[in-house]
Amino acid sequence: MTTPFEVIDIDDPSDSRVDDFRDLNSIDRRPDRVGTADRPGKALVIAEGVIVAQRMLASRFRAHALFGTDRRLEQLRADPATPTGAELAAVPYYRTTAEVMAQVVGFHLNRGVLAVARRPDPLDPRDLLESARTVAILEGVNDHENIGSIFRNAAGLGVDAVLFGAATADPLYRRAVRVSMGHVLLVPFAHFDEWPSDLNLLHGKGFRVVSLTPDPDVPILAEAIEGAARVAFMVGAEGPGLSESAMRAGDVRARIPMSGGTDSLNVATAAAVAFYERVRSGA
Repeated sequence: MTTPFEVIDIDDPSDSRVDDFRDLNSIDRRPDRVGTADRPGKALVIAEGVIVAQRMLASRFRAHALFGTDRRLEQLRADPATPTGAELAAVPYYRTTAEVMAQVVGFHLNRGVLAVARRPDPLDPRDLLESARTVAILEGVNDHENIGSIFRNAAGLGVDAVLFGAATADPLYRRAVRVSMGHVLLVPFAHFDEWPSDLNLLHGKGFRVVSLTPDPDVPILAEAIEGAARVAFMVGAEGPGLSESAMRAGDVRARIPMSGGTDSLNVATAAAVAFYERVRSGA
């Protein structure tokens, strides 16, 4: 077994070799910001903490460097969950103190280690639908913590893929990766090109597209998915929910039964209930 990482000590916070980890809290300079024509950005993917770094190392997101303390290095090396091999042996681990690390990233990082990767080519939703039986579809979900939570729920409850419709936030922003516990790097996702007309891709693959809504006049979730071999759960943004055009493009609208005085759940919680109902149904 090849011990992972090439260890390189960093004593100077201005060292250019750790520029990919610099200014994580800066709106204009953070390395995971996707650039625009007038504001360039690196669009890197940042994993925080041992568990999330391990999941990056095991994913299609190929880490090209790590930055952290000696304690986290030894933890990674000792943990059997850390991938090993000749390829990782060449990945630099920039070892430093907590103080120098704080100067580079812009704050004290309790998790003590970061990993960074470039974005791979985007996946095609058609490919993800070939073998999937349960997928999640997001429209207008613009909160990174909600997106991260949805991916964590998806990983834990057997969702095969996450598909993005219009006006959704970047799932690879650092906060989304962190809240997902790295599962955004493992659960495959793709973006639709044409929304909502691309929902026809799911119809053609035999999916029942279920739009979650608090409307009290629609069937409850269990009834809406009964007997379906392939299901896609569609959720919308906090507050406005799914657009009418998206719901019209789906097959059925469904609600989660709620106690009196409460009209809806947080979108990540609602998605988790839907995912669990799918598991509970035994489909």
